[in-house]
Amino acid sequence: MGKQKKARKYATMKRMLSLRDQRLKEKDRLKPKKKEKKDPSALKEREVPQHPSCLFFQYNTQLGPPYHILVDTNFINFSIKAKLDLVQSMMDCLYAKCIPCITDCVMAEIEKLGQKYRVALRIAKDPRFERLPCTHKGTYADDCLVQRVTQHKCYIVATVDRDLKRRIRKIPGVPIMYISNHRYNIERMPDDYGAPRF
Repeated sequence: MGKQKKARKYATMKRMLSLRDQRLKEKDRLKPKKKEKKDPSALKEREVPQHPSCLFFQYNTQLGPPYHILVDTNFINFSIKAKLDLVQSMMDCLYAKCIPCITDCVMAEIEKLGQKYRVALRIAKDPRFERLPCTHKGTYADDCLVQRVTQHKCYIVATVDRDLKRRIRKIPGVPIMYISNHRYNIERMPDDYGAPRF
């Protein structure tokens, strides 16, 4: 009979005294925190999120022709695959003048994709596209687009990314443009946006 191996205990630590332990000297001991009594007569402050003034329930009054459309990286790539001209197809979808907007983050993402996506980069550098400068750190385009749309509700977001679509659906009054059946479609866009107001 050989000697039985004793199993090693992982992540074991030496037992330490608590700072509130009675065995410690008075000066080394942690002093108990005193709870501050709240004044019942004091006014309670609540943080209420400010609702944008441009929304009339779900109806966004800031949206109107010419439409400013925030374009995502994969939207350009899928448009090339579907052989769609971005500006012309947007106009066919919305029956109005459209200004595609590209943020610095989206531009950086396309540049990072390399030589394979050089056509997308050439399309993104089109003079008809409006460049929007980014002030935040990092180049994660999804966060950038969501943040921009939350602050300024004058944009339509063009994307085919499911996660980004899900995030934008939670923001009221922001339509989403996507590609299906080799054409652009719009989601959450009321019928009378383009109609003249009397």
